[in-house]
Amino acid sequence: MNIKTKLTFGIGVLVAMIVLLVVLSAVNLQILTATEPDSPAAGPGLQRALMWIYIVGIACILIGIGMLFRLPSSINKPIKELTNGIMEIANHNYQKRLNLGPNEEFIEVAESFNRMAERLAEYRASTLSDLLAGKKYIEAIVNSITEPIIGLNKDKQIVFVNEAALNVLNLKREAIINQSAPELSLKNDLLRRLIRELLNPGDTKEPLKIYADNKESYFQAKYIPIKMVETGEKEQTYIGDVILLKNITEFKELDAAKTTFISTISHELKTPISAILMSLQLLEDKRVGALNEEQEELSKSIKENSERLLGITGELLNLTQVEAGKLQLMPKITKPIELIDYAIKANRVQAERFGIQIEVEYPEEKVSKLFVDSEKIAWVLTNLLSNAIRYSPENGRVIIGARQEDDYVEMYVQDFGKGIDPRYHQSIFDRYFRVPGTKVQGSGLGLSISKDFVEAHNGTLTIQSEVGKGSRFVIRFKVK
Repeated sequence: MNIKTKLTFGIGVLVAMIVLLVVLSAVNLQILTATEPDSPAAGPGLQRALMWIYIVGIACILIGIGMLFRLPSSINKPIKELTNGIMEIANHNYQKRLNLGPNEEFIEVAESFNRMAERLAEYRASTLSDLLAGKKYIEAIVNSITEPIIGLNKDKQIVFVNEAALNVLNLKREAIINQSAPELSLKNDLLRRLIRELLNPGDTKEPLKIYADNKESYFQAKYIPIKMVETGEKEQTYIGDVILLKNITEFKELDAAKTTFISTISHELKTPISAILMSLQLLEDKRVGALNEEQEELSKSIKENSERLLGITGELLNLTQVEAGKLQLMPKITKPIELIDYAIKANRVQAERFGIQIEVEYPEEKVSKLFVDSEKIAWVLTNLLSNAIRYSPENGRVIIGARQEDDYVEMYVQDFGKGIDPRYHQSIFDRYFRVPGTKVQGSGLGLSISKDFVEAHNGTLTIQSEVGKGSRFVIRFKVK
């Protein structure tokens, strides 16, 4: 029997009972009015009949009322169970099943609900299986990479790490997965340095020296922020970082071998070059005999090339000192004008050869003294002035000077040549770099070594240049 039938039946029974009760009451009233209570007609039989009529009528009314009260509860209970079932599904409990009783309408609802729950459970099982398979596949890829890799979420918790990273960190996987990296770093020096660089990135990234593979190894850390676009969103959201350690031990070893080779060759070359210059000096001595015009030209060419070769070997020796970390400074109190005078004297012959006029700009007011290695800073100024002369047009001019601004002393060299494209302002300080289209010969090491020498004194070497307007190189030191 469905709910509609039950409702119709209950109302019908209630109405019938009420009608019957009304009819019986009317009959009873007619009997009472037609018969005197004390007459023989109003005997015990009539009284019993009236009593049963009342009892049956009241019972019918009670049954009807009971059915009316029971009917809402028979509807409300299945609806509550259905609501609870929907909430369970919403909470991902796909094992929930309903049994709403024998009502036809609720039987269909329960069957539909149960079918839906079964399909959701199957879909979840298949999706979870795919996710697990994909997770294992990604883990296999990460572990197959020989470079150490560490993955962090946005809360800086370690979410994945490969075997190579565990090896260099000397930690167990179960001890770090889903753990806070900053907290773990308190007991691990390498992890502490990695997290410090991640949170406070510096301008220079020095290689990490780590004992791995039974030897001292060098690693370059690379920090990769991970972002993704959420479903329904357009902007990328930061979700974490990946720390990749690239093993550069092989390159370090090759670089050390190269530095040793260059240092050895430079030392070996200085001896024969010095011998050539000494022999040339003896050859030019008038006491031996006068040289003809052709011999003098040949002697001049030999001297120029020997001095150039000697300058290159000197640059190579300086480079090997910087690369090997053996650059030794012997600072002393020096006046900036003394460094400028040294650079001018060292380049006077070259300036006269190209017809370049060297102008000095030095303020009348007192300029603070510098506490620097005068030999190395003088070498830097000499190199800058030499470059300015070579890149200036013939019969041009070059400015060298100094000035003080608050607690800083600046020394500068300015030419009025072709200038340098802003695209190359950073690259010109790289070793062996040459500006495209440059015809002037050189080793490509002078500016790189100059920058290293200046930065070793905690100073800066910068360039200000525009194409067609010349170049200005500025050395800047803080005066203590």
